[in-house]
Amino acid sequence: MPLDFYNPPLKIFSSSSTKKGIEIGGAKSIISIDSHHNFYNEGNIYTEMSWAAFYEEEGLEDVIDTFSTTEFDSIREDPIALVDTIVKIIYQIINNQKIFYGIADFEVDAFLDANTTVIQGLKLDYDIINKLLEAHKRTRERDLFPKIINDNEDVIKILIEFQGTKKKNIHIQGSKLEDLINKLRLAKGFAVGIVCTSRNAANMYIMSDNIVFSKDEIAEMYIDTDNIKVIEYGIKKKLLFPISWFRIDIGIRSLETLELWDQIKDNPGLNKALGHYERYINALVYKKFKSQAESQKIGTDSEEDWMIMTPKERKKALRDMEKAIEFLNKEYKD
Repeated sequence: MPLDFYNPPLKIFSSSSTKKGIEIGGAKSIISIDSHHNFYNEGNIYTEMSWAAFYEEEGLEDVIDTFSTTEFDSIREDPIALVDTIVKIIYQIINNQKIFYGIADFEVDAFLDANTTVIQGLKLDYDIINKLLEAHKRTRERDLFPKIINDNEDVIKILIEFQGTKKKNIHIQGSKLEDLINKLRLAKGFAVGIVCTSRNAANMYIMSDNIVFSKDEIAEMYIDTDNIKVIEYGIKKKLLFPISWFRIDIGIRSLETLELWDQIKDNPGLNKALGHYERYINALVYKKFKSQAESQKIGTDSEEDWMIMTPKERKKALRDMEKAIEFLNKEYKD
């Protein structure tokens, strides 16, 4: 199901091109979600775009000759500005009753280098990248970038949709904020892939991920070969047109992937904001479990229920009760 992505880094999704050159570069954004899982770009950590001019000689029309910077806006190497931005965004998310989803990287290299991918954590065969290169050329020539929706002067959005065998790791299921945060609060890891345009929407094809939703779980990277076959088929039939690479690190722990994290992690203002956010999500989790408890008959035949449980079920029940008591005690002290 398509989602709205509000205030996306527009240069990534609508980079301009002519026969003389193409705009390439990247952007890193902090993303939040609402109860419908719509994406919101809360602020950019950097946007770096350049104009890549092609050679004018015959036979070299798709080979880059020179680069010139067209846009540069970055705080990733400025610890003070980075902390100020993160703190502002955290309070912004709380006040607007959304959830800190993660950090999204988008890179537009026009798939001009068939020997590599620009997104960290993704390795693809030469043959696949070469097909993407040819398909992106058609995208540029036919101007098939996603349609920008401008509902009013202040709100800009595009439609996005996730594709892949493990897309539920990114498009988390739930109809309420408390459902989503109960899944996201311990989430860590990232998903990587490519963005393809189709029917004016940005389809985000997940090629690999190592996302987990528990504290001690570890996942291995993989290549989603089935999804790659879908992409290849869509490109062959001229139904899909690649526009950029993406990487999404999810959960509040995505902040740990920032280059300056070790320098800013002990900042008092940042830790105060993170403390407020933790209390905010704890309240949502408490609301979820309180609602569940009230919908059940508490205390009815509890001894009988305990006796018919398997050892594994009893162990889980005790662990859940310990967590609930620990959580309530913490809330009481706060």
